[in-house]
Amino acid sequence: MMRILLTLCAGLAASTAFADDGDLYAAEVVFLGEAHDNPGHHARQAALVAELDPTALVFEMLSREQATQVRAEDRADQARLEALLGWEASGWPDFSMYYPIFEAAPEAAIYGAALPRDEAREARDAPLAGVFGPSAGFYGLDEDLPPQMQAMREDLQMAAHCNSLPPELLPMMVDIQRLRDARLAETALEAYAIHGGPVVVITGNGHARTDWGAPMLARMAAPEVRVAALGQGEDGAAPDGTFDLLEDSPSVARQDRCADFVAPEPPAPAAAAD
Repeated sequence: MMRILLTLCAGLAASTAFADDGDLYAAEVVFLGEAHDNPGHHARQAALVAELDPTALVFEMLSREQATQVRAEDRADQARLEALLGWEASGWPDFSMYYPIFEAAPEAAIYGAALPRDEAREARDAPLAGVFGPSAGFYGLDEDLPPQMQAMREDLQMAAHCNSLPPELLPMMVDIQRLRDARLAETALEAYAIHGGPVVVITGNGHARTDWGAPMLARMAAPEVRVAALGQGEDGAAPDGTFDLLEDSPSVARQDRCADFVAPEPPAPAAAAD
């Protein structure tokens, strides 16, 4: 697996590129990226879901427990589904942007792939393979990233957190991102194994990138499954990473997210053994 990661690392110089074999309509697992707060991205996801008619929908935004609570009668009513999922308190953008995706595939099974908080906490001190479980090796979690890739991903985490993270937190933040990518990939493959394809995954562009995100891990774990990924940019600017297909929507007005950013405290050191 490390050989695969080294090969990928060598190709990271270009910020955005096309894969040469991506076809959303021929794929068995399709990742649809987004900027979470862009309604145009969600409208495009909903349109593609309607066209693809998936057997299952996997949401980065839902936990496994939330997904198992969803019944057909809940999906028929936006307010009811929003309340059932506790969406207002979740921190995700307005549910009105996401509900049309549910509507577009009323018969699809719903899966949640959010990383449980206890697993994110465990990543502070435990090896990734131990946190993720027995299938960790299928997703490369049993090995460290190559140094160049590790450094690039730490730089991205620093930029994503307004250049305000304590440097000692960066390796843990990368580890948590790797766990999230692996959980998305594994949940998508689980849905495919149970329902067949196509399975559609709704996630952020950062997880949908094919150079190191969930699509790459799905391909690593199950090379026989046809995987494709869409990235969505804004105003002609592509998202970071590589994708099988790229599309564009107008940007949205945003407040300066760094104006009130408060950096988290580094984790306390483990107590010394007596």
